Amino acid sequence: MAVVVVSGSGRGVGKTALVCGLIAALPEFRWTAVKVASHAHRLTGPIWEERVAGQGNDTARYLAAGAHRAILVTAGEDELGRVVLQLIQEQGSGKHLIFESNRALRHLKPDLCLAVAGGPDAGHKPSFAAVVERMDAMVAHADRDHVIAGEPRRFQLAAFEHVSSEMLAWIRGRLAKRVALR
Repeated sequence: MAVVVVSGSGRGVGKTALVCGLIAALPEFRWTAVKVASHAHRLTGPIWEERVAGQGNDTARYLAAGAHRAILVTAGEDELGRVVLQLIQEQGSGKHLIFESNRALRHLKPDLCLAVAGGPDAGHKPSFAAVVERMDAMVAHADRDHVIAGEPRRFQLAAFEHVSSEMLAWIRGRLAKRVALR
């Protein structure tokens, strides 16, 4: 099982679009996509599973992109670690987790962490500093797809929903190495 975290510098920077792009481009992973929200969305429990694909909310978008399951987690900080561990333990063979969250990084060590950066005027969440320390690659919007070599790798994408072939090859390689080491 691979665990991927997509984090971001702020609201509206493209985290959900990138998660959907990865789900669509990597269907062999049979993703369970998890959105960790900081507010309860008027739900009665900390875990809610989306059942209907569509464009109305992030979890529906995950299903529309091809996720096997889509889950919304609204647990507070005191409960989030337990919920993340529960979701990891529930995964079956051949299924993988992709989290859209900065906070989830406090409770797990993912196989791959992608940090989505907004433009220079976007501002940064306070939690993004910890993301930058743990990221494997930075992803940002650009006029065209290209890669800036080095560590961490920097991927510039024209559209997050259409992940470049270079980025996909890099992700597959990283996940294959990390999962094989377990």
